[in-house]
Amino acid sequence: MRKLHFIRTFLFAGSAILLLSCGGGSDGNGEDDGGNPDPIPAPSATTLIFPDNNEECTEGEVINPTQSRVVFEWNDSQNTDSYQVSLRNLNTGATALTSSTESTAPIILLRGVPYEWFVVSRANGTTETATSPTWRFYNAGPGISNYAPFPAQAIAPTRGATLSATFSVDLEWSGSDVDDDISSYTVSFGTENPPPVLESGITGTSLQADVQSGNTYFWQVATEDTAGNITSSEVFVFRVE
Repeated sequence: MRKLHFIRTFLFAGSAILLLSCGGGSDGNGEDDGGNPDPIPAPSATTLIFPDNNEECTEGEVINPTQSRVVFEWNDSQNTDSYQVSLRNLNTGATALTSSTESTAPIILLRGVPYEWFVVSRANGTTETATSPTWRFYNAGPGISNYAPFPAQAIAPTRGATLSATFSVDLEWSGSDVDDDISSYTVSFGTENPPPVLESGITGTSLQADVQSGNTYFWQVATEDTAGNITSSEVFVFRVE
């Protein structure tokens, strides 16, 4: 009986050694084969195709006297699984978002209204995104022979900027119009919101304004075309240290 017990013990120990030698999960260097997964590459920004920038959009399906359906188009971007179109009504400031897994998206618009749009590229497995440039256009409307200008955009000081102490600031902006018939600008400026008119009949796109340290300033640009259409920008704000 003692001899049999010894043989059983020997066999069990041998089997354990064999299992340990055959077991695994490590390579010759003793490191885990799994490793870390490859990082998800960030998506790239797309380039816009249609509706064209600073143009009248005359294409699309007219749904009723006030609405039409326009197919937005952009180029495929690298490492991208889906897109989000951000569309802003420049008359009201209202923004609408439309998602798409393709490089097109049909969107219902108000007719005779200016819009701006851009596209955000997204990828599964990462929170990183990429944003295209922003384009503006007028959606064609019934019986419109001349469109109002687009709202002016601030170039300097940028929106929300804080400037070093100074006695004057050069206000710079850009203007655009589908009909290319801008005649003049009126600039409102001051420490109150809305600001009072500083100067009108400006034919350029810059104006110097006096400032004082420690104040917050508001400014706005009204754009007028040869047909008498006037469009006001949003109120821009900056602070002087």
